[in-house]
Amino acid sequence: MASTCEINGTTVNFYQLTVDKFQKKIYPNLGPATFAGYNGKVIGPTFRVQRGTETVVRLINNNDLGSSMHLHGAWTRAPWDGWAADMVMPGQYKDYYYTETNSARTLWYHDHAEDHTAEDAYYGQSGFHIISDPEEQSLGLPSGKYDIPISIIDRRYKANGDLVSPADEIINFFGDIIHLNGQPWPYLKVEPRKYRFRFLNSGLSRAYNLGFMVDAVNMTQAFQIVGSDGGLFSAPVTTDSFTLSMGERYEVVFDFAGFENLNITLRNSIFNPEIMEFDQTDRLMRFVVGNKVTDKSNNIIPGTLSGPRSSGQLPPLPYRTDVDRTFNFARTNGDWTINGVTYDDVAGRTLARPPMGTIETWELRYAGGPGIHPIHMHLIDFMIVSRTGGRGEVLPYESGGLKDVVLLVPGETAIVTAFFGPWNGLYQFHCHNLIHEDHEMMAVFNTTVVKDLGYDLEDTLAFGDPMDPKYAARDYDPKVADDEDYITNKLLPSLVNSAAYRKLDEVIAAENQYYGRSTYGGDRPPGF
Repeated sequence: MASTCEINGTTVNFYQLTVDKFQKKIYPNLGPATFAGYNGKVIGPTFRVQRGTETVVRLINNNDLGSSMHLHGAWTRAPWDGWAADMVMPGQYKDYYYTETNSARTLWYHDHAEDHTAEDAYYGQSGFHIISDPEEQSLGLPSGKYDIPISIIDRRYKANGDLVSPADEIINFFGDIIHLNGQPWPYLKVEPRKYRFRFLNSGLSRAYNLGFMVDAVNMTQAFQIVGSDGGLFSAPVTTDSFTLSMGERYEVVFDFAGFENLNITLRNSIFNPEIMEFDQTDRLMRFVVGNKVTDKSNNIIPGTLSGPRSSGQLPPLPYRTDVDRTFNFARTNGDWTINGVTYDDVAGRTLARPPMGTIETWELRYAGGPGIHPIHMHLIDFMIVSRTGGRGEVLPYESGGLKDVVLLVPGETAIVTAFFGPWNGLYQFHCHNLIHEDHEMMAVFNTTVVKDLGYDLEDTLAFGDPMDPKYAARDYDPKVADDEDYITNKLLPSLVNSAAYRKLDEVIAAENQYYGRSTYGGDRPPGF
């Protein structure tokens, strides 16, 4: 079910997802594999929306495990952010309400259920959510059939063709078969022109270092990265490879012109003793280049990609090196911990309480493994300020734009600066190695309410509880829940007319004024 309507001048998209267990043959000479994905697919549908609209996604759980859906990279209010314990149990549904306020970027949605996120993501519960806007559309970047999202995940199979389950893993899970958009080692016929690939690592424990190799001469080719987690860069970054850890997205433009009638392979050249490699994990897919271009439009990479954005877009973060908080990610006494605390320590897991609208600089330390720790913060984008130890640098494509995931390999410390807002509420941050996350390497930050912002925000502040029963899952009765009149004339207006997102610009302006900054160069309020 999908529909679009206008409510008080706001365009609202309504989509319906089901979590379904199903079987699909991956190997033609073997039996089927059992998956549990969105709408009965190995990868969920791609939602393409326009900035300035709003979206409601209904999740109906037909599976035998609870589910919680997180829109990764969005400015979502706490009740719809996918709090791990905010479960949609079998036979229930929940309506997730989002505002498409972010600038053009590649988001993704995935399961975020407490203690079995890895299992659910592995069996198929993820998909793309792509925001576009007029500024991006005016750039001439590849679009339409030349703009291709690619989700990468590794899996393992039994001799009978079914999947090996990651459910009992407590350290890492590495598959020997790499899937792109649900297909092992696929090929794609391409024209000799530019393509935009939106790469996502939706896997559990494996990172990649990706590059394009011309098979005939065994040579890698340079390409441009134009965006990452937080949207478009200010200018393209040229490279011949990039590291893609779990949860990260990079937008790559590769020009196939000049490679007519040749094959180009997407290769993985990562070498890290924390990642288990297999015979074929060094190659992911093949591009078969034709000799004819059917559409020459939107075939450029401009030198300038992004500039000041309109309503709701935050100004650039300041460069800060003074650290406000330090977090150690380690395995402690057999537990995956952050500062020695596990997520099941309910009383101790809220490790930071930055007042809403403040800017803080956090030090994130790899303090123990095994495995790698890609660190993800809900709600916010951050700037990677520095990296010491390990690779010892912030790579150019990491500093090209804002991020919501930063990779830590053994020995590394990263310093990041973030704007903690615009909303108040409880949000999670965690290792996106999903085995580590499921085994308690997750904590909470609370963007606390500032009472003195100078105007009435009481209605806007009422969305800080991720377990608010008003927005909890309900038993699914299709006669009631699927009634079009109820959806169009009651459900959607009640959400749009709430104060959840209506006052974004006023909130940002009030926070800015409160901290005495005309741009976001201020620090925390006096006395904090």
